[in-house]
Amino acid sequence: MGSPPPTDPRTLIGWREWIHLPDLLDGGWIKAKVDTGARTSALHAWDVERIDRDGSTWVRFSLHPRQHDDDHVVQAEALLLEEREVRSSNGEVEVRPVVETTLALGGERYAIELTLTKRDQMGFRMLLGRTGMARHLLVDPGSSYLLGGDRHRPPG
Repeated sequence: MGSPPPTDPRTLIGWREWIHLPDLLDGGWIKAKVDTGARTSALHAWDVERIDRDGSTWVRFSLHPRQHDDDHVVQAEALLLEEREVRSSNGEVEVRPVVETTLALGGERYAIELTLTKRDQMGFRMLLGRTGMARHLLVDPGSSYLLGGDRHRPPG
């Protein structure tokens, strides 16, 4: 596919990339599948618990940021934006909590909405959907890890 035109401000990424979620992972990385067919982005989470904080509803949850490693567990908290019906790739509708967090990728940082769901059976712990890419990213579906790292190691 090559590089985007010089006037295109979007960052070119592959169909899978290492993504940093600084508000949730405290310096860690998570491997994400970039999916232009999915509208919303999803993060593997379980033990999702609603908590009241200063009159707002937050969620506390657990996640495994490393693929094929269920021993490394991260606890995270985020403000609950809403509950949303999401149709999965197998056609089932699920009501999921939606949170907003910061995505750091390719030297850029911006807000992204994530739905929280169990992705145990999926190959990637995170799915980056269209709304998470809009105006920021351009996808080369024939490439992987254009921003660094490889299938076993994150950038740096």
